[in-house]
Amino acid sequence: MWAQIGGTPAFERLAAEFYRGVADDPVLKPMYPEEDLGPAERRLRMFLEQYWGGPTTYGEERGHPRLRLRHQPYRINPEARERWLAHMRRAVDSLELPPLVHDTLWDYLERAAHAMVNTFED
Repeated sequence: MWAQIGGTPAFERLAAEFYRGVADDPVLKPMYPEEDLGPAERRLRMFLEQYWGGPTTYGEERGHPRLRLRHQPYRINPEARERWLAHMRRAVDSLELPPLVHDTLWDYLERAAHAMVNTFED
């Protein structure tokens, strides 16, 4: 699937496009400890590449993803989830993938976003 999505260049574009949106988002941007989103962009790219069968750099550098645990310090409510999904939708759509590849990638991202919600408070 990594190759069908477009390999490293596609995942680089995906992460860059996603974080262009996050950079100006008043709900999501405060969740990132670094002023420069570059490190977060790299982590997302590496994670997604590894998940979809590409290089295993994420695991080699950071260990098991433990997504819920890594996101636990942040208040991720339904509004934050929907903002994350909106930025990610634009990023995925920008890749202009074949429909089956697009839908498979989007299905995973949507399920992952729902799984990260850890509060229903504002």
